[in-house]
Amino acid sequence: MSDSDLADLRQRAKDGDRDAVDQLVELAGERGDLGELRQLAEDGNADAAAQLVELATELGDTKELRRLADQGDRDAADQLVELAAERADVGELRRLADGGNSDAADVLAELTEEQGEAE
Repeated sequence: MSDSDLADLRQRAKDGDRDAVDQLVELAGERGDLGELRQLAEDGNADAAAQLVELATELGDTKELRRLADQGDRDAADQLVELAAERADVGELRRLADGGNSDAADVLAELTEEQGEAE
């Protein structure tokens, strides 16, 4: 898609064309364009928000997932807990648990128990 076509698509989306918005979400996901997805999500598009979480997870972008989770995105928080658990990132799990995430608290307790048994 040319820059001109993309600009036209963005204008149509801005003018309220739902099909254009859907196309932008799809294209941004395919291109791995976190910025475009972020903007669409901030404009209230739930599909863009979901795609943003999915892409950030695929990229292992904990900074983006953290930003989304801190804004209340439950899917981002779930993915962040999962990534932190895979990496045994006690600091991230503790931060999430301290923020009230019970899943992070559970995983943190399990990791702490496992580490205690290993010692």
